[in-house]
Amino acid sequence: MSRPIDLRRARRAGLTLAAALALAAVPAAAQAAPVLLGTAAPFAVLAGSTATNTGPSVLNGDLGLSPGSSITGFGLPAVVNGTTHNTDAVAAQAQADLTTAYNTAAAQLNPVDLTGQDLGGLTLTAGAYAFSTSAQLTGALTLDAQGDPNAQFVFEVGSTLTTASASSVVMINGASPCNVYWQVGSSATLGSATAFQGTIMAQTSVTMNNAASVIGRALAMNAAVTLDDNLIDPSGCITGSAPPPPAPTPTGTDATNPASGGTTAGGTPASGTPASGTPGTGAPASAAPGTSPANQPLASRTTVATRKGTARIARATSGPGSPAAGCTTGFRASVTGAQIKRVVFSLDGKRIASRSGSPFRVLVPALTGHHDVTARVTFKDATRAKTLKLGYRACAAAVLHPRNGPSKFTG
Repeated sequence: MSRPIDLRRARRAGLTLAAALALAAVPAAAQAAPVLLGTAAPFAVLAGSTATNTGPSVLNGDLGLSPGSSITGFGLPAVVNGTTHNTDAVAAQAQADLTTAYNTAAAQLNPVDLTGQDLGGLTLTAGAYAFSTSAQLTGALTLDAQGDPNAQFVFEVGSTLTTASASSVVMINGASPCNVYWQVGSSATLGSATAFQGTIMAQTSVTMNNAASVIGRALAMNAAVTLDDNLIDPSGCITGSAPPPPAPTPTGTDATNPASGGTTAGGTPASGTPASGTPGTGAPASAAPGTSPANQPLASRTTVATRKGTARIARATSGPGSPAAGCTTGFRASVTGAQIKRVVFSLDGKRIASRSGSPFRVLVPALTGHHDVTARVTFKDATRAKTLKLGYRACAAAVLHPRNGPSKFTG
Protein backbone atom coordinates (compact mmCIF):
# COMPACT_ATOMS: atom_id res chain seq x y z
CA MET A 1 0.00 0.00 0.00
CA SER A 2 2.94 2.33 0.56
CA ARG A 3 4.29 2.01 -2.99
CA PRO A 4 2.01 4.68 -4.60
CA ILE A 5 3.00 7.14 -1.87
CA ASP A 6 6.68 6.45 -2.51
CA LEU A 7 6.19 7.01 -6.23
CA ARG A 8 4.47 10.33 -5.60
CA ARG A 9 7.28 11.39 -3.30
CA ALA A 10 9.84 10.41 -5.91
CA ARG A 11 8.03 12.42 -8.57
CA ARG A 12 7.92 15.46 -6.26
CA ALA A 13 11.61 15.12 -5.52
CA GLY A 14 12.39 14.88 -9.22
CA LEU A 15 10.41 18.03 -10.00
CA THR A 16 12.11 19.90 -7.15
CA LEU A 17 15.54 18.83 -8.40
CA ALA A 18 14.70 19.86 -11.98
CA ALA A 19 13.57 23.29 -10.82
CA ALA A 20 16.73 23.75 -8.78
CA LEU A 21 18.91 22.75 -11.74
CA ALA A 22 17.03 25.20 -14.02
CA LEU A 23 17.66 28.06 -11.63
CA ALA A 24 21.28 27.07 -11.24
CA ALA A 25 21.73 27.07 -15.03
CA VAL A 26 21.62 30.89 -15.08
CA PRO A 27 23.99 32.38 -12.47
CA ALA A 28 23.23 35.69 -10.82
CA ALA A 29 24.13 38.62 -13.05
CA ALA A 30 26.30 41.57 -12.11
CA GLN A 31 24.55 44.92 -11.76
CA ALA A 32 24.12 46.58 -15.14
CA ALA A 33 25.65 50.00 -15.84
CA PRO A 34 23.00 52.67 -16.55
CA VAL A 35 22.02 53.13 -20.20
CA LEU A 36 21.03 56.73 -21.00
CA LEU A 37 19.05 57.38 -24.18
CA GLY A 38 19.21 61.17 -24.02
CA THR A 39 17.23 62.82 -26.83
CA ALA A 40 16.37 59.42 -28.31
CA ALA A 41 14.04 58.71 -25.37
CA PRO A 42 10.85 60.27 -26.87
CA PHE A 43 11.07 58.16 -30.04
CA ALA A 44 8.90 55.11 -30.56
CA VAL A 45 10.65 54.51 -33.89
CA LEU A 46 14.01 55.90 -35.02
CA ALA A 47 15.55 54.63 -38.26
CA GLY A 48 18.77 55.23 -40.18
CA SER A 49 17.85 54.66 -43.85
CA THR A 50 14.07 54.19 -44.14
CA ALA A 51 11.00 53.88 -41.93
CA THR A 52 8.27 51.83 -43.60
CA ASN A 53 4.83 50.80 -42.40
CA THR A 54 1.97 48.65 -43.68
CA GLY A 55 -1.48 48.76 -42.11
CA PRO A 56 -2.93 50.48 -39.02
CA SER A 57 0.16 50.60 -36.81
CA VAL A 58 0.10 52.86 -33.74
CA LEU A 59 3.15 54.74 -32.41
CA ASN A 60 2.66 56.31 -29.00
CA GLY A 61 5.78 58.44 -29.34
CA ASP A 62 7.87 60.26 -31.93
CA LEU A 63 8.85 58.94 -35.36
CA GLY A 64 12.32 59.82 -36.62
CA LEU A 65 14.70 59.23 -39.51
CA SER A 66 18.34 60.22 -39.97
CA PRO A 67 20.34 60.33 -42.19
CA GLY A 68 17.94 58.68 -44.68
CA SER A 69 15.02 60.42 -46.33
CA SER A 70 12.22 57.87 -46.85
CA ILE A 71 9.32 57.64 -44.39
CA THR A 72 6.37 55.79 -45.95
CA GLY A 73 3.07 54.28 -44.86
CA PHE A 74 2.46 56.33 -41.70
CA GLY A 75 -0.66 58.14 -42.89
CA LEU A 76 -4.11 56.83 -42.02
CA PRO A 77 -5.00 54.19 -40.99
CA ALA A 78 -1.65 54.31 -39.14
CA VAL A 79 -1.45 56.68 -36.15
CA VAL A 80 1.62 58.54 -34.87
CA ASN A 81 0.82 60.03 -31.46
CA GLY A 82 3.94 62.19 -31.50
CA THR A 83 6.12 64.33 -33.76
CA THR A 84 7.66 63.15 -37.03
CA HIS A 85 11.31 64.19 -37.51
CA ASN A 86 12.45 63.46 -41.07
CA THR A 87 16.20 64.06 -41.38
CA ASP A 88 16.10 67.16 -39.21
CA ALA A 89 18.46 68.27 -36.44
CA VAL A 90 16.34 66.56 -33.77
CA ALA A 91 16.58 63.17 -35.49
CA ALA A 92 20.31 63.62 -36.08
CA GLN A 93 20.94 64.35 -32.39
CA ALA A 94 18.73 61.41 -31.38
CA GLN A 95 20.86 59.12 -33.57
CA ALA A 96 24.02 60.47 -31.91
CA ASP A 97 22.58 59.80 -28.45
CA LEU A 98 21.41 56.35 -29.59
CA THR A 99 24.99 55.52 -30.61
CA THR A 100 26.20 56.52 -27.13
CA ALA A 101 23.52 54.39 -25.45
CA TYR A 102 24.32 51.45 -27.78
CA ASN A 103 28.02 51.60 -26.91
CA THR A 104 27.23 51.77 -23.18
CA ALA A 105 25.04 48.69 -23.42
CA ALA A 106 27.70 46.84 -25.43
CA ALA A 107 30.38 47.53 -22.80
CA GLN A 108 28.72 46.04 -19.72
CA LEU A 109 31.17 44.48 -17.25
CA ASN A 110 31.05 40.73 -16.58
CA PRO A 111 27.71 39.92 -18.26
CA VAL A 112 26.29 36.43 -17.82
CA ASP A 113 26.96 34.43 -21.00
CA LEU A 114 23.72 32.97 -22.41
CA THR A 115 25.16 31.99 -25.79
CA GLY A 116 23.32 28.98 -27.21
CA GLN A 117 20.37 29.21 -24.81
CA ASP A 118 16.84 30.06 -25.91
CA LEU A 119 15.48 32.92 -23.84
CA GLY A 120 12.06 31.27 -23.83
CA GLY A 121 11.26 29.66 -20.48
CA LEU A 122 13.95 31.55 -18.56
CA THR A 123 13.33 33.74 -15.50
CA LEU A 124 16.10 36.32 -15.12
CA THR A 125 16.85 38.82 -12.37
CA ALA A 126 18.31 42.29 -12.96
CA GLY A 127 21.76 42.55 -14.51
CA ALA A 128 23.68 42.22 -17.77
CA TYR A 129 23.44 39.22 -20.11
CA ALA A 130 25.32 38.48 -23.33
CA PHE A 131 25.11 36.36 -26.48
CA SER A 132 28.33 36.13 -28.47
CA THR A 133 26.34 35.49 -31.65
CA SER A 134 22.56 35.35 -32.17
CA ALA A 135 19.78 35.30 -29.59
CA GLN A 136 16.44 33.49 -29.94
CA LEU A 137 13.19 33.89 -27.99
CA THR A 138 10.61 31.13 -28.34
CA GLY A 139 7.80 31.36 -25.80
CA ALA A 140 7.93 33.58 -22.71
CA LEU A 141 10.94 35.25 -21.09
CA THR A 142 10.23 36.44 -17.54
CA LEU A 143 12.14 39.37 -16.03
CA ASP A 144 11.98 39.52 -12.24
CA ALA A 145 12.85 42.82 -10.52
CA GLN A 146 12.48 41.24 -7.07
CA GLY A 147 10.61 44.27 -5.79
CA ASP A 148 13.08 46.89 -7.07
CA PRO A 149 11.32 49.31 -9.48
CA ASN A 150 14.75 50.58 -10.66
CA ALA A 151 16.09 47.12 -11.54
CA GLN A 152 17.83 47.29 -14.94
CA PHE A 153 18.21 44.52 -17.52
CA VAL A 154 20.72 44.83 -20.37
CA PHE A 155 21.07 42.24 -23.14
CA GLU A 156 24.12 42.27 -25.43
CA VAL A 157 23.45 40.34 -28.66
CA GLY A 158 26.43 39.82 -30.96
CA SER A 159 24.49 39.45 -34.19
CA THR A 160 20.73 38.89 -34.64
CA LEU A 161 17.79 38.89 -32.24
CA THR A 162 14.82 36.82 -33.41
CA THR A 163 11.52 35.91 -31.76
CA ALA A 164 9.12 33.15 -32.75
CA SER A 165 5.46 33.94 -33.35
CA ALA A 166 3.41 34.68 -30.21
CA SER A 167 6.50 34.94 -28.00
CA SER A 168 6.54 37.39 -25.11
CA VAL A 169 8.60 39.23 -22.51
CA VAL A 170 6.85 39.23 -19.14
CA MET A 171 7.57 41.62 -16.25
CA ILE A 172 7.07 40.55 -12.63
CA ASN A 173 7.72 41.92 -9.15
CA GLY A 174 8.12 45.55 -10.18
CA ALA A 175 10.08 45.08 -13.41
CA SER A 176 9.59 47.85 -15.98
CA PRO A 177 10.15 47.92 -19.74
CA CYS A 178 11.63 51.39 -19.18
CA ASN A 179 14.67 49.66 -17.68
CA VAL A 180 15.16 46.92 -20.30
CA TYR A 181 17.65 47.42 -23.16
CA TRP A 182 18.42 45.13 -26.09
CA GLN A 183 21.73 45.96 -27.82
CA VAL A 184 21.66 44.06 -31.12
CA GLY A 185 24.83 43.75 -33.21
CA SER A 186 23.00 43.49 -36.51
CA SER A 187 19.22 43.11 -36.95
CA ALA A 188 16.21 42.38 -34.74
CA THR A 189 13.17 40.52 -36.11
CA LEU A 190 9.99 40.07 -34.06
CA GLY A 191 7.67 37.26 -35.11
CA SER A 192 3.94 37.70 -35.64
CA ALA A 193 1.93 38.53 -32.49
CA THR A 194 5.06 38.79 -30.34
CA ALA A 195 4.45 40.85 -27.17
CA PHE A 196 7.90 42.34 -26.62
CA GLN A 197 9.09 44.78 -23.95
CA GLY A 198 12.09 47.06 -23.66
CA THR A 199 14.14 49.31 -25.96
CA ILE A 200 15.58 47.61 -29.04
CA MET A 201 18.82 49.28 -30.18
CA ALA A 202 19.87 47.58 -33.41
CA GLN A 203 23.03 48.52 -35.28
CA THR A 204 21.39 47.59 -38.58
CA SER A 205 17.60 47.15 -38.75
CA VAL A 206 14.40 46.30 -36.88
CA THR A 207 11.59 44.32 -38.53
CA MET A 208 8.26 43.72 -36.79
CA ASN A 209 5.96 41.16 -38.36
CA ASN A 210 2.16 41.33 -38.33
CA ALA A 211 0.54 42.22 -34.99
CA ALA A 212 3.79 42.23 -33.01
CA SER A 213 3.97 44.86 -30.26
CA VAL A 214 6.71 46.56 -28.25
CA ILE A 215 6.13 48.28 -24.94
CA GLY A 216 9.28 50.32 -25.40
CA ARG A 217 11.08 51.43 -28.57
CA ALA A 218 12.31 50.18 -31.96
CA LEU A 219 15.54 52.06 -32.75
CA ALA A 220 17.84 51.29 -35.70
CA MET A 221 21.16 53.06 -36.20
CA ASN A 222 22.11 52.38 -39.83
CA ALA A 223 19.22 50.84 -41.75
CA ALA A 224 15.45 50.41 -41.77
CA VAL A 225 12.64 50.00 -39.29
CA THR A 226 9.85 48.02 -40.98
CA LEU A 227 6.37 47.71 -39.42
CA ASP A 228 3.24 45.71 -40.25
CA ASP A 229 0.17 46.50 -38.14
CA ASN A 230 2.13 46.99 -34.91
CA LEU A 231 1.88 48.83 -31.60
CA ILE A 232 5.00 50.56 -30.23
CA ASP A 233 4.46 52.37 -26.95
CA PRO A 234 7.23 54.10 -24.95
CA SER A 235 4.81 56.65 -23.47
CA GLY A 236 5.12 55.36 -19.90
CA CYS A 237 8.88 55.97 -20.01
CA ILE A 238 8.93 59.54 -21.34
CA THR A 239 9.11 62.17 -18.61
CA GLY A 240 6.86 65.15 -19.11
CA SER A 241 5.33 63.85 -22.32
CA ALA A 242 1.76 64.73 -23.06
CA PRO A 243 -0.53 61.73 -23.48
CA PRO A 244 -1.72 60.98 -27.01
CA PRO A 245 -5.06 62.56 -27.93
CA PRO A 246 -8.05 60.51 -26.78
CA ALA A 247 -10.49 58.97 -29.18
CA PRO A 248 -13.61 61.06 -29.92
CA THR A 249 -16.25 60.89 -27.19
CA PRO A 250 -19.53 59.72 -28.73
CA THR A 251 -23.07 60.42 -27.65
CA GLY A 252 -25.26 57.49 -26.77
CA THR A 253 -22.55 55.19 -25.40
CA ASP A 254 -23.27 51.55 -24.66
CA ALA A 255 -21.40 50.70 -21.42
CA THR A 256 -20.18 47.20 -20.81
CA ASN A 257 -20.52 45.14 -17.68
CA PRO A 258 -17.03 43.56 -17.49
CA ALA A 259 -18.41 40.45 -15.86
CA SER A 260 -20.67 39.81 -18.83
CA GLY A 261 -17.71 39.30 -21.18
CA GLY A 262 -18.86 41.87 -23.75
CA THR A 263 -21.39 44.43 -24.92
CA THR A 264 -23.86 44.06 -27.73
CA ALA A 265 -24.85 47.05 -29.80
CA GLY A 266 -27.88 46.25 -31.92
CA GLY A 267 -29.18 47.92 -35.02
CA THR A 268 -31.79 49.93 -33.07
CA PRO A 269 -30.46 53.46 -32.55
CA ALA A 270 -29.42 54.26 -29.00
CA SER A 271 -31.16 57.01 -27.10
CA GLY A 272 -29.68 60.50 -27.44
CA THR A 273 -28.78 62.74 -30.35
CA PRO A 274 -26.77 61.18 -33.19
CA ALA A 275 -23.20 62.36 -33.69
CA SER A 276 -24.22 64.01 -36.96
CA GLY A 277 -27.07 64.15 -39.41
CA THR A 278 -30.55 65.51 -38.93
CA PRO A 279 -32.64 63.53 -36.41
CA GLY A 280 -35.53 61.73 -38.00
CA THR A 281 -34.30 62.07 -41.60
CA GLY A 282 -32.55 58.75 -41.84
CA ALA A 283 -29.24 60.49 -42.66
CA PRO A 284 -26.17 58.43 -41.79
CA ALA A 285 -23.84 59.20 -38.91
CA SER A 286 -20.58 61.04 -39.54
CA ALA A 287 -17.74 59.21 -41.23
CA ALA A 288 -15.19 57.36 -39.15
CA PRO A 289 -11.86 59.17 -38.55
CA GLY A 290 -9.76 59.12 -41.69
CA THR A 291 -12.65 58.25 -44.04
CA SER A 292 -14.50 60.43 -46.47
CA PRO A 293 -18.18 61.23 -45.89
CA ALA A 294 -18.66 60.42 -49.54
CA ASN A 295 -17.96 56.79 -48.70
CA GLN A 296 -20.92 56.66 -46.34
CA PRO A 297 -24.23 55.18 -47.68
CA LEU A 298 -26.65 57.86 -48.86
CA ALA A 299 -30.24 57.78 -47.64
CA SER A 300 -32.74 57.90 -50.47
CA ARG A 301 -35.71 60.26 -50.34
CA THR A 302 -37.98 57.45 -51.50
CA THR A 303 -36.52 54.52 -49.57
CA VAL A 304 -35.71 53.88 -45.93
CA ALA A 305 -31.99 53.56 -45.16
CA THR A 306 -31.07 50.17 -43.76
CA ARG A 307 -29.82 49.96 -40.18
CA LYS A 308 -28.80 46.36 -39.68
CA GLY A 309 -25.41 46.92 -38.12
CA THR A 310 -24.55 45.03 -34.93
CA ALA A 311 -21.38 44.83 -32.88
CA ARG A 312 -20.12 43.02 -29.80
CA ILE A 313 -16.78 43.25 -27.99
CA ALA A 314 -15.20 40.33 -26.13
CA ARG A 315 -11.78 39.25 -24.90
CA ALA A 316 -9.57 36.21 -25.32
CA THR A 317 -6.02 35.42 -24.20
CA SER A 318 -3.36 36.31 -26.74
CA GLY A 319 -1.06 33.37 -26.26
CA PRO A 320 -1.12 29.62 -25.76
CA GLY A 321 -2.18 28.06 -22.53
CA SER A 322 -4.93 28.74 -20.03
CA PRO A 323 -6.85 32.03 -19.75
CA ALA A 324 -4.49 33.02 -16.94
CA ALA A 325 -1.81 33.59 -19.58
CA GLY A 326 -3.45 36.91 -20.39
CA CYS A 327 -2.79 38.08 -16.84
CA THR A 328 0.83 38.96 -17.61
CA THR A 329 1.09 38.82 -21.41
CA GLY A 330 -2.12 40.67 -22.27
CA PHE A 331 -5.11 39.57 -24.30
CA ARG A 332 -6.87 40.25 -27.57
CA ALA A 333 -9.98 42.41 -27.65
CA SER A 334 -12.17 41.46 -30.59
CA VAL A 335 -15.23 43.13 -32.11
CA THR A 336 -17.64 40.97 -34.11
CA GLY A 337 -21.01 41.66 -35.69
CA ALA A 338 -22.68 42.65 -38.95
CA GLN A 339 -22.11 45.53 -41.39
CA ILE A 340 -18.98 46.71 -39.53
CA LYS A 341 -16.89 49.16 -41.56
CA ARG A 342 -14.26 50.40 -39.12
CA VAL A 343 -13.26 49.96 -35.46
CA VAL A 344 -11.02 52.36 -33.53
CA PHE A 345 -9.67 50.86 -30.28
CA SER A 346 -8.61 52.94 -27.28
CA LEU A 347 -7.12 51.99 -23.92
CA ASP A 348 -8.07 54.33 -21.05
CA GLY A 349 -8.92 57.02 -23.60
CA LYS A 350 -5.68 56.64 -25.60
CA ARG A 351 -6.00 55.40 -29.16
CA ILE A 352 -4.06 52.17 -29.71
CA ALA A 353 -5.31 50.74 -33.02
CA SER A 354 -7.60 51.25 -35.99
CA ARG A 355 -9.05 48.40 -38.04
CA SER A 356 -10.85 48.84 -41.35
CA GLY A 357 -11.20 45.17 -42.21
CA SER A 358 -11.91 41.85 -40.51
CA PRO A 359 -10.68 40.63 -38.07
CA PHE A 360 -11.45 43.68 -35.94
CA ARG A 361 -9.15 42.98 -33.01
CA VAL A 362 -6.19 44.38 -31.07
CA LEU A 363 -3.58 43.10 -28.63
CA VAL A 364 -4.09 44.78 -25.24
CA PRO A 365 -0.96 44.83 -23.04
CA ALA A 366 -1.12 43.68 -19.42
CA LEU A 367 -1.36 46.59 -16.98
CA THR A 368 -1.90 46.51 -13.23
CA GLY A 369 -5.19 47.79 -11.82
CA HIS A 370 -8.49 48.39 -13.58
CA HIS A 371 -8.54 49.59 -17.19
CA ASP A 372 -11.09 50.15 -19.95
CA VAL A 373 -10.81 49.15 -23.58
CA THR A 374 -13.23 51.05 -25.83
CA ALA A 375 -14.09 50.34 -29.45
CA ARG A 376 -15.65 53.03 -31.63
CA VAL A 377 -17.58 51.13 -34.33
CA THR A 378 -18.88 52.62 -37.59
CA PHE A 379 -21.01 50.65 -40.02
CA LYS A 380 -21.35 50.17 -43.77
CA ASP A 381 -25.07 50.97 -43.70
CA ALA A 382 -26.95 53.77 -41.93
CA THR A 383 -26.60 52.27 -38.46
CA ARG A 384 -25.42 54.97 -36.08
CA ALA A 385 -21.86 54.65 -34.81
CA LYS A 386 -21.52 52.89 -31.46
CA THR A 387 -18.92 52.81 -28.71
CA LEU A 388 -18.40 49.50 -26.93
CA LYS A 389 -16.59 49.26 -23.63
CA LEU A 390 -14.70 46.37 -22.03
CA GLY A 391 -13.27 46.64 -18.53
CA TYR A 392 -10.51 44.39 -17.25
CA ARG A 393 -8.19 44.02 -14.27
CA ALA A 394 -4.75 42.43 -14.68
CA CYS A 395 -2.94 40.56 -11.93
CA ALA A 396 -0.60 42.36 -9.53
CA ALA A 397 2.47 40.75 -11.07
CA ALA A 398 1.98 42.51 -14.40
CA VAL A 399 3.77 45.74 -13.45
CA LEU A 400 4.59 47.85 -16.49
CA HIS A 401 4.96 51.48 -15.41
CA PRO A 402 6.47 52.19 -11.99
CA ARG A 403 5.47 55.45 -10.34
CA ASN A 404 8.99 56.55 -9.62
CA GLY A 405 12.58 55.79 -10.41
CA PRO A 406 15.33 57.45 -12.42
CA SER A 407 14.51 55.49 -15.55
CA LYS A 408 11.69 57.89 -16.39
CA PHE A 409 14.25 60.66 -16.75
CA THR A 410 16.88 58.65 -18.60
CA GLY A 411 14.80 56.56 -21.01
